[in-house]
Amino acid sequence: MKKRWVINTPPEETKIQELAKKINCHPVIANLLLQRGIESVEQAQAFFNPSLNMLHDPFLMKDMDKAVERLDRAIAADEKILIYGDYDVDGTTAVALLYKYLKNRCNTENLEYYIPDRYTEGYGVSIKGIDYAAENNFSLMLITDCGIKAVEKVKYANSKKVDIIICDHHTPGDSLPEAIAVLDPQRKDCEYPYKWLSGCGVSFKLVQAHSLKHNLPMSELYKLLDLLCVSIASDIVPITGENRILAYYGLQQLNTQPSLGLKTIIKVAGIGKEISINDIVFRIGPRINAAGRVESGRKSVELLTADSESTAEDIALDIDTFNDQRKKLDHNITEEAIRHIKHSDIEPSKKTTVLFNSNWHKGVIGIVASRLTESFYRPTIILTESNGLATGSARSVEGFDLYYAISQCSEYLENYGGHKYAAGLTLKLENLEPFKEKFEQIVCETINDEMLTPQINIDAQLKLSDITPEFYHMLQKFAPFGPNNTIPVFVTENVINFIGTRRVGRNNEHLKLVVVDDTRVCNDRSGIGFGMGNLYDKINTGHFFDICYTLQENEFMGKNDIQMMLKDLHFQDDEN
Repeated sequence: MKKRWVINTPPEETKIQELAKKINCHPVIANLLLQRGIESVEQAQAFFNPSLNMLHDPFLMKDMDKAVERLDRAIAADEKILIYGDYDVDGTTAVALLYKYLKNRCNTENLEYYIPDRYTEGYGVSIKGIDYAAENNFSLMLITDCGIKAVEKVKYANSKKVDIIICDHHTPGDSLPEAIAVLDPQRKDCEYPYKWLSGCGVSFKLVQAHSLKHNLPMSELYKLLDLLCVSIASDIVPITGENRILAYYGLQQLNTQPSLGLKTIIKVAGIGKEISINDIVFRIGPRINAAGRVESGRKSVELLTADSESTAEDIALDIDTFNDQRKKLDHNITEEAIRHIKHSDIEPSKKTTVLFNSNWHKGVIGIVASRLTESFYRPTIILTESNGLATGSARSVEGFDLYYAISQCSEYLENYGGHKYAAGLTLKLENLEPFKEKFEQIVCETINDEMLTPQINIDAQLKLSDITPEFYHMLQKFAPFGPNNTIPVFVTENVINFIGTRRVGRNNEHLKLVVVDDTRVCNDRSGIGFGMGNLYDKINTGHFFDICYTLQENEFMGKNDIQMMLKDLHFQDDEN
């Protein structure tokens, strides 16, 4: 599938040169900083040297004072506290964080956690969970990573004399639940300076506020940042502002003194190098998620709160098995869905994909939706049957507000929630066809053709001679990378094949590229293009072409080299 290159509009040249001179850096580095809103020496220093002292006052969050006061009363009166969280990574890490913090401050016999069953209870706050709290004399529920739309469920909890504190980060509905406290920076009336915390992040702000009120040592609190970092990376929230600071120090904790549960996952996953955000996204997070997808998210919390090595190892091995099962399910359902699209009467002109199969495994349909979005590049919803309803996950393409499109079809939905690029929804089976028609209509009215073409956002143009160890070292100070602070993508124009280009891989499917650019002032520069082996013959024609890529340090036979990780090639004789 041909990709569209979009080069970010560079700041004014005078601003670039001024900042580059002030902080003594390459103009491209200054360009990248300015694109991130960093315009002064002071801002650059804060960006390159994040500090936990830069975290916002948690009491700036609406209802935080009420939440801390109610939590204090529960601890003082020895009340039973139930921590309730969603079954995905964000929810389970949030539950683990709250549990590990509170177990040192209250009677553990009165402290418990509850993870709803994906299949029998579904997403969000469940009646079964509230009944469990009431029947077992829990007078306070801390609900994390869900609850912001649980208006009726909270009313039910109130009728059962169960108080609720909500720690959520999702978009609220028209009205808020009548809880003791509703912590959510997305509230319209919340003036908290940073809006994009994860669910675990909001839970962290609650325990931070509690620690500050009681003058507890922050060092104990910061030991929990490895859990928070895993939630930030796995929930794909922006790694900017406060999230970037928390992720930065969370990665340090993960690499030096991870909690027993996470240490065991790292071991089982076979990660033997310094852990990055990518390692969390692709190796740690999926394993934590697998328990909730295949069996129960409670297993994940048991691992994340484990204090026995043997217990942790046993659970981690179980979870690794769940992950293998998840991968098989994911692969098989994705293949089945692709065959269905290719051999059905789904019109190629349609701008959406909505598929329903009552036999598909509920635990992996979100992953399948992501895979199909990548394959066909249009807003995608994958649904299966659960408790007599169609339930599923939706994924979007770059630039398109999926949550808005789904909200415009709310007359056909029993429940929905999520973000711009990912959402969940539930509807009656008889509403499936009218929903599909309305969803297609809304998307057609609001999407443009450019959004339906895969896009590569390019940060800046670069000459091969600019790629030096000093430049790369400075670039690494932009980490940790993630949404809204992505690893910089560069374009170099007018490069030509040089000695050493070859096909590599078992089936020659990859491309080892060696090029020089039109300046000829630098040594040749090498790169790797996965899945680009088919371009070898064209590259060898002696014509100039353009490349876009990221940079990565590569160690081979004891020698370190900076290589280009190719994302795409454009041949100048191709049609635009």
